[in-house]
Amino acid sequence: MCAAPMPPLAHVFRGTFIHSTWANPMEVLRDHLLGVSDSGKIMFLEEASQQEELAKEWCFKPCEVRELSNHEFFMPGLVDTHIHAPQYSFAGSNVDLPLLDWLTKYTFPTELKFQNIDFAEEVYTRVVRRTLKNGTTTACYFGTIHTDSSLLLAEIADKFGQRAFVGKVCMDMNATVPEYKETTEASIKETERFVSRMLQKNYSRVKPIVTPRFSLSCTDTLLNKLGSIAKIHNLHIQSHISENISEVEAVKSLFYDYKNYTDVYDRNNLLTDKTVMAHGCYLSAEELQVFKERGAAISHCPNSNLSLSSGFLNVLEVLKHEVKIGLGTDVAGGYSSSMLDAIRRAVMVSNILLINKINEKSLTLKEVFRLATLGGSQALGLDKEIGNFEVGKEFDALLINPKASDSPIDLFSGDLVGETSEAVIQKFLYLDSVTDSKWKHAGDCSAESSKNQLKPCSMALKHQVKKLKMLNMEQGEFDPDQGAVSTCMKTCFK
Repeated sequence: MCAAPMPPLAHVFRGTFIHSTWANPMEVLRDHLLGVSDSGKIMFLEEASQQEELAKEWCFKPCEVRELSNHEFFMPGLVDTHIHAPQYSFAGSNVDLPLLDWLTKYTFPTELKFQNIDFAEEVYTRVVRRTLKNGTTTACYFGTIHTDSSLLLAEIADKFGQRAFVGKVCMDMNATVPEYKETTEASIKETERFVSRMLQKNYSRVKPIVTPRFSLSCTDTLLNKLGSIAKIHNLHIQSHISENISEVEAVKSLFYDYKNYTDVYDRNNLLTDKTVMAHGCYLSAEELQVFKERGAAISHCPNSNLSLSSGFLNVLEVLKHEVKIGLGTDVAGGYSSSMLDAIRRAVMVSNILLINKINEKSLTLKEVFRLATLGGSQALGLDKEIGNFEVGKEFDALLINPKASDSPIDLFSGDLVGETSEAVIQKFLYLDSVTDSKWKHAGDCSAESSKNQLKPCSMALKHQVKKLKMLNMEQGEFDPDQGAVSTCMKTCFK
């Protein structure tokens, strides 16, 4: 007999669940039961010893429980808090110059091409597919100054079922590539059109974000108006800050009436509790205090900071000031679109700061795992919806199978004794090669899996999955049994 009627469950999983809480950077919950409602919400997460009581309360049968193998585990989807979608077209190349020269020689000429909607469609389709393949279930995208191609990016993210913020880039100053800029009036008008169209579309998971490129590309007038637009519509804001010493000095010279880089954004109403600023390598203690007071967040982009020789962000110092922080790939200054790469680079940068006696300790892998999941969700204002497996949040998850066929991870007998060991978890975070991965983005988790590939769950995304399949078939690439991602990583989210 069931207890009082409860919301119907779509899925019940039994196995290992790995996530972060603010008290524990990596909590490993072995032999637990997790129930997911028809709407994709987590309804319970309890020890498996409670199965009989849970079955009575939620009216499910033992045969309806999906059991993971000992070596498999669920983890939250990865959150990329800073990525330039158009730059994906040259990701993995052209990282041989410092920031300002790099923008002039490679970035601005490439982004200018996105006035061509066909070119934009090709690149944006590939970057969304690739980031999903890499386990990024949430991304915060920069587009270009072109409104229509930026709207297309949002449409593609929605079709693929990825949660995203999408920004039309704003810049009314560009002395080095003058053909790639807008007038102040056009930038304001097109931003208003972009926001209006996005709000009309009312995508369930894709939202607009106000996007001044950075202070050096925007006049005071434009910055101030963008702050007003964000305030009127209660929108998120993204930009760059203190990435490179030459950039910081240029801002100081151009905006001499302001106290510092942070003040430029703050006085123009662009530093709010909905703001995420990339880099922040050279922020002072005074500036970090302003970030804390405003509730603004920082996106740590270690690959880009290293690749363009920009600097090191001292994450421990940011955390000491109680500033929200997540990780970003910063494609294409960061040559990898994988958040697993961002995790590894963040650990390495922290180790460098320890070696050079700047810090007395280094970030642990577990602490950086939290930055890539729960920290990222908090930085984007999504921590009440995703980021870990708390009851009431959406089941936004990756199903990890380190023993899948063609997995880049070699496991040995000691790794596989009993339930999922921490060694297996560490090996996944350090060694998984997303380029060899495959995933299945299916709307039904009930079917039996093959020997090496479990059927993942995507929680009520059937209509979006159909769109994805149609898109892949049009490109002549669709295989109903092989989606777009890794053998050992599959994407499961509402």
